[in-house]
Amino acid sequence: MEITQKKGNHTFWILQLLGWGFINMLSIFVLKKISAELIIYSIITGMFVGIFSTSLLRWYLKRNVVFEGFGLRDFFKILGGFIVGAALFGWLNFGFGYAYVKLGPELTESEIQLFNSYDSLWIQIVNALFVIGAWTVTYLTIKLLLKLNRDRIERLELNTHLKQAQLNTLKGQINPHFMFNSLNNIRGLMLEDVEKSREMLTKLSEILRYSLTKNNINAIAVEEELEMVDNYIDLSKIQLEDRLEFIKQVEEDTLNMQIPPMIIQLLIENAVKHGISNLKQGGRIVLEIKQENGLLVIEVRNTGKLRIGKDSTQLGLKNIKQRLKLLYAEKALFRLKEIENEVVALIKIPMA
Repeated sequence: MEITQKKGNHTFWILQLLGWGFINMLSIFVLKKISAELIIYSIITGMFVGIFSTSLLRWYLKRNVVFEGFGLRDFFKILGGFIVGAALFGWLNFGFGYAYVKLGPELTESEIQLFNSYDSLWIQIVNALFVIGAWTVTYLTIKLLLKLNRDRIERLELNTHLKQAQLNTLKGQINPHFMFNSLNNIRGLMLEDVEKSREMLTKLSEILRYSLTKNNINAIAVEEELEMVDNYIDLSKIQLEDRLEFIKQVEEDTLNMQIPPMIIQLLIENAVKHGISNLKQGGRIVLEIKQENGLLVIEVRNTGKLRIGKDSTQLGLKNIKQRLKLLYAEKALFRLKEIENEVVALIKIPMA
């Protein structure tokens, strides 16, 4: 961002020098029968007046006009800046012209006629308004085109990041260790309870189907997400048995609300994998979903300490952060911390 801003400033000053230089160099061809001294003086002072007054106008516009969310107030600010810039431009031109007449070399007949033709107040006003008006329109047009181009690039980058986030989310969703452990556990369960093992295979297939089919969408009902969470908990209990206690505290009016798919499941998976499974005596996971101040609040608490293993990629947590940022920008919150021997994961998203 800083490099882009510096590049933009360099481009502005180059265009200023070239533009005002070209405009004032035209005086060589337009003005006839005047001395070389007056031509050089006109070019130098003309470039100075043009660059100085429009640079001040640009400084004012950049600090007072919000180009991202343009409104009526910004229009009047531009109008006020334009009037002041035109007045400064006209006054400086008049001042330098007056200084040349009083302090410069003796004027020729053609030069006297030239200065007399510009002596009219109305000519000065019209000239200043036209020149500064043309500059202002050009500046705002370039500003608008740059903004449109920047927005287009940001949209392309957003789509690219979203696709990458979806790919990473898919990688995080289909946890090979969970799949392997679940299949092994179900195989062992077949020797004890064939009917339950069939039920667990169904739940495992539902998790796999959900992971694959819901990856390309950005929103799903809380109720549907909770079905997958229940399946995941049931499969985890085959191995953990009574060591895993799961409690849901879900407000009924939140069940139909839309959330990004997999975010609750990933929180629960993180709580099981890095929390309960590492405790000999096991522990408890509490899932709470509620409305609060126009936000949907999702909280997952599990017994244990906030320890991230050296071999952990934290892919699931990174996916949650990235998807929330892509979908809600700064309006969403994700936080993970330890409170009184519990790891608390908190998500807040605006309600649709």
